[in-house]
Amino acid sequence: MSTCDLDEYLCSDKGLLLPFVNEYTWSSGVRAFMYFFGLLYCFLGVSIIADVFMRSIEMITSKTSTVRIADSTAKTGYRELSVKVWNDTVANLTLMALGSSAPEILLSVIEVVGNSFKAGSLGPGTIVGSAAFNLLVITGVCVVCLPAGEIRRIKTIKVFVVTAIFSVFAYLWLLVVLVLITPDYVDLWEAIVTFLFFPLLVVIAYMTEKDYCCRQDTAEGAEIGEFGMGKDHIHGEDKASKEAIANILRKIGRRSDVTEEDEAKIAAAMMAQEIPHNRGWYRMNAIRNLSGGSKLTPPVNEKQADILNHLLQGEEMGSAVSVMSAGGERAVIQWASSASAVLEKDGEVSLILMRTGNLDNRVLVRVETIDGTAEAESDYIPYKETLVFEPGETSKNVDVKIVDDNEWEPDEVFFVKLAVLDDAEGVVIGKRAITQVTILNDDSPGTYEFSEPSVVVKESVGTVQIPVSRTNGADGRVVLKWEAKNQTAVYGRDYDTNKGTLVFEHGQLTKTIEIGIIDDQEFEKDEHFEVSLVSCDTPGAKIGKLSRTIVTILNDDDFRGMVSRVVNMTNTNLDMLQLHKATWGQQFTEAMNVNGGEVESATAVDYVLHFLTFGWKVLFAAVPPPNIWGGWLSFFVSLGMIGILTTFINDLASIFGCIVGLKDTVTAITLVALGTSLPDLFASKQAAVQEKYADNCIGNVTGSNSVNVFMGVGVSWTIASIYWSAKGTTFEVQAGSLSFSVVLYVLCAVLALSFLMVRRYVPFLGKAELGGPAGGKWFTFCFFISLWLLYIILSSMQAYEIIDVGF
Repeated sequence: MSTCDLDEYLCSDKGLLLPFVNEYTWSSGVRAFMYFFGLLYCFLGVSIIADVFMRSIEMITSKTSTVRIADSTAKTGYRELSVKVWNDTVANLTLMALGSSAPEILLSVIEVVGNSFKAGSLGPGTIVGSAAFNLLVITGVCVVCLPAGEIRRIKTIKVFVVTAIFSVFAYLWLLVVLVLITPDYVDLWEAIVTFLFFPLLVVIAYMTEKDYCCRQDTAEGAEIGEFGMGKDHIHGEDKASKEAIANILRKIGRRSDVTEEDEAKIAAAMMAQEIPHNRGWYRMNAIRNLSGGSKLTPPVNEKQADILNHLLQGEEMGSAVSVMSAGGERAVIQWASSASAVLEKDGEVSLILMRTGNLDNRVLVRVETIDGTAEAESDYIPYKETLVFEPGETSKNVDVKIVDDNEWEPDEVFFVKLAVLDDAEGVVIGKRAITQVTILNDDSPGTYEFSEPSVVVKESVGTVQIPVSRTNGADGRVVLKWEAKNQTAVYGRDYDTNKGTLVFEHGQLTKTIEIGIIDDQEFEKDEHFEVSLVSCDTPGAKIGKLSRTIVTILNDDDFRGMVSRVVNMTNTNLDMLQLHKATWGQQFTEAMNVNGGEVESATAVDYVLHFLTFGWKVLFAAVPPPNIWGGWLSFFVSLGMIGILTTFINDLASIFGCIVGLKDTVTAITLVALGTSLPDLFASKQAAVQEKYADNCIGNVTGSNSVNVFMGVGVSWTIASIYWSAKGTTFEVQAGSLSFSVVLYVLCAVLALSFLMVRRYVPFLGKAELGGPAGGKWFTFCFFISLWLLYIILSSMQAYEIIDVGF
């Protein structure tokens, strides 16, 4: 056998299970392509089984118990809350971290066991390489991926500091063991201590989150969102309520182009938005996006997404057309409100100018005041300016000076108009192009009257709000008396209050009379009653001409029927977002269909990804459903499958690296580290954009990096140390390339973590870990990516002995 043939044969001999056939006589190019493609395909497979693994972890960690809290307002004297059994921090650092890091951890263990309990380079190298990728690349991408002007801060900063310190200490500990205490050897006690740092980290992080175990004033129950659905809906039995759907439908309003199916999709997407997600959820959703699987977010079309965005921003739709769509690719400039009021003595009115649509360009807009009953110079100082919106800038204040002449005069109005410059491009004026400003005289108590001559309310709403306005003065405290009189609606049967008082404090301009509407659940015609302002107790205060208003109660049985139908469709949409299926049959059905069966929303990319991953999805559908034994059976079965796949990854990476001349250390920190960490990259990017805080995208990175060492290295070292101790010798681990890689990582980690803390307090960088001004976030991205490239290049050079560090 020639030397070349011997080298090829030795490459084939590096695998634990592979090769299945003697292929060392094949050409190197064919073999390299075959092993490289197999490695990529196994990366896809391990991602998909990791999704199944995460489902079981979600089932385990979402388990709740019911506790009773004393409540004097309840009939029973207590109220019941659903409380999570698993603390979020403990779950993130134990099962969640194991779920995202299982391939790296198992690779280290399998390599040691399969290598006759001798230390290898692939497992530890992958752990350090993944840590560098996670901290530097993922964090850099998360910083720069936010929309212009947005920021994200870490909420549980104390827990982050603890895990950040441990993420550096973990790798420093490796250096202490390999270089200082017992150079190139690991004693049994050192291996055990390495592993015991893992529970120590969990305990300290838990104590930090709980402020050293101080008792909380309130139980951590299931939080209720704005639309009345439990925040843990996906894990529990909560459904969309009629009250929640009715609230959303009122916000959408009556639109001829919106069907009940559209409303159900929008409602499901809205409720899904208010559910808080952990890192596991984002990782599963990223994996499903990469495999053409069922998505964890409701699919919405362009029209539905447009309405959803406005509702999430707090805008009621009515019959209006979306301002965003009216602007197309251009910026839309308009006033935040079509009318404002200011007391004469205030001396200034501040008007808000909003920008929506395209935020990427620099746009100019002209602002000019126009006389009404108020006249420039005598009542206000004229304003005529050209305002500039920089890229990412979404609002500006326009301050107009008011002249206080200390003479009584009626309320007066003037207008402020927007206009686009003749040569301006990429900008359009929205619907609110003119805003009205009312200058209120504040030298008398004022005149009081209803804002509208009639008010319409639906019977199922529960409360009617009747606005009362104060004009021609705002001086002093005024108390009004009001009464309600029966007409076709009867007090006590159709509404619950027939008299009361309304108090206007000094300078207060509007108040609201609230009357409860009684819904008798019976069909009846529309009814109405009258509300009148009876008297006021302050000298000089007057009741205006509009002293009474008619309240009409609409029978809304048709509306309730529509609500019931939309509730059923919404719950059907929400059921499709469940993380797991109840039976094997449902699992196989989901696995064999693109998008899990949601074919209508599938794209061409989904079909391609589904075709590539079809075999893996069908194979792993055989894993027991997570609802069996509380998720534990699925947990151990999927963990075993990850172990088998990781063994193949170990073989494929080792043989491929040998064929193309890559050392195991370089293969580990580049190819294997990237392959196991890419799902985390997509998950963190999505979490950065969707979450209000940075905890789920970068806050868990430091915890995972610590767990990788304490679990991956700690377990493999402990197993090998026990084996060699039984033989009367010591486990040998050559420091060499591993120590150099660790030193580089520690230096990069300290720089990166320090820079993140600097970002938290420096205005130029946004005073937040993520996002901020464009210049600051792109500088951060380039800095982090440069650190990662420096780590890769220097580690590779040391592995090939181009540089010598003396380890």
